[in-house]
Order: sequence, then C-alpha cells, then structure tokens
Amino acid sequence: MKILISADMEGATGVTWPADVEPGTEQWQRCRAMFTSDVNGAIAGFFAGGATEVLVNEAHSTMRNLLLERLDERATMLTGRHKDLSMVEGVQRGDVDGVAFLGYHCGAGAEGVLAHTYLPNSVTGVWLDGEPASEGRLNAHVTAEYGAPVVLVTGDDRACADAASYAPRARTVAVKDHVSRYAAVCRPPARTFADISAGAEAAMALAGRTDPAPHRELTVEVEVDAAQLAGAAAMVPGVVQVGERRVRYTSPSGYEMIRCFKAVTTLISNAVERNYG
Repeated sequence: MKILISADMEGATGVTWPADVEPGTEQWQRCRAMFTSDVNGAIAGFFAGGATEVLVNEAHSTMRNLLLERLDERATMLTGRHKDLSMVEGVQRGDVDGVAFLGYHCGAGAEGVLAHTYLPNSVTGVWLDGEPASEGRLNAHVTAEYGAPVVLVTGDDRACADAASYAPRARTVAVKDHVSRYAAVCRPPARTFADISAGAEAAMALAGRTDPAPHRELTVEVEVDAAQLAGAAAMVPGVVQVGERRVRYTSPSGYEMIRCFKAVTTLISNAVERNYG
C-alpha cells in the first residue's frame, strides 16, 4: 500500500501568523521543525497501519520547507518546484492507494487560520461548479481521477470541517482551534504527533485504489482584489473575464483544471503591484 502525503504548512502545528510560513524568517525556521514533526507523525501512523511506501510531496510556497534530515527514514520526499500537479504531484503515477492532505487550511474568503487559496491576499474567492473551493476541494477532484482516495486531513478545526464537504469518509485531525485569522488554540507538538499518528493508522482502513472518477467538465471562477489582476488572469487561453474582478474557465478534467488554476494564479501573482497592491 502506497500513501502520498501532500504537505502544506499553514495548517501545521503552532502556525498562526504569516511569518510562520514565509521562507527566510526566524519564525519560519522555528515552525519548520513542528511542520516536519506533523509529517513524521503521519508517516509513523501509516506504516503502523500497514503502508509499505510513503511519498511526501512538499506543497507549500517554494516547496522547500520540510527538514529532510529529520524526516522518518522509511519515507521519501519530493521537494522543490515546478511540478505538473503541484500540491498532489505523484498521484498521476497510478500507484497511490491513499492520499493525506496534511497541514491544510480553509479557502479564500472563509473563516480559518491563514485561510487562502494558493495566493494569500490577491485571490479573495474561488468557486468550483458554483461551490466555494479550498485547495483541498480542488486537489480532491484531481486525486479522484487517479483512483486515489483522500484518507486523512489535518489542519485547524475549520479545515477539518471543510474536509467533510469533499472527503466525507476521511479521518481528520485538528492540531489547533481557530480563534481568528491570526490566532488559534494550539496543541503542543508531542500531542499533535501522537494525534496525527493515531489518525493516520486508522485512516489506513480507508486506503485502497478505487475506480478512477470519470473525466467531466469543471468550471472554476476566481475573484481577485484588483481589476488589473483579473485582466492578467484572462491572458490564459480559455480564461474569460466575467466581472471587474472575476474570471472563469471550464476544463475537461481535474488534471486540466488544476494546471489552468496554477497558470491563472501565477499570472495574478506576477501582476501584483508593489506600491499599489
């Protein structure tokens, strides 16, 4: 049984503030250890539950945050950019029996610690087929097309509640409870390691390849906080501007949907003005 861990950082133990996850800051250096501890807890639990292989895909920012030298030696890690499927790179190999969304968070416009969708401020909302979409919801559509079920989600309590809407059978583990966008009641790393490990071990009962979800058209709308960003996003072929600050596109599959989304957010990010936002 092979498990893919998609490891994001905003939903990790102890993280509540932007500097906690911004590469190069003192706080980021400190939080990297707790992030790695969360991942190790999941690895330990998956192996205890019967996994024979665990691949960790770095999914945050530069995708160079986890401490490889502290990683459980039974696992392997895919780190760095750029990747065809970004946060769920590796699932397309066709040999993944279960996926864990570790350190995930709520989507843009929702209540949750450091809630966002790909871009922390510029994107103010994302909708998939008319429903608000977090990164978890977007990525779950991709993994389903490869017959790899989401079996575990960790993050704050709001991220765990969000998971019920796109992976209702998955085990969830809250490492902190939301107070505000920048505050949470946090469990210490020793406790969250144990909680995540127990959750991962139990989640192995849900692992096992399923019939790949059939490809179908998926419509995504992205709202941004400035008109020029919508104009930049509309430069992607197939993306149309449907409002002053909103664009829309339709893709024939989850694979194409997430790749277009990455292109859209890359252009949005590059169009942000230093002085005027």
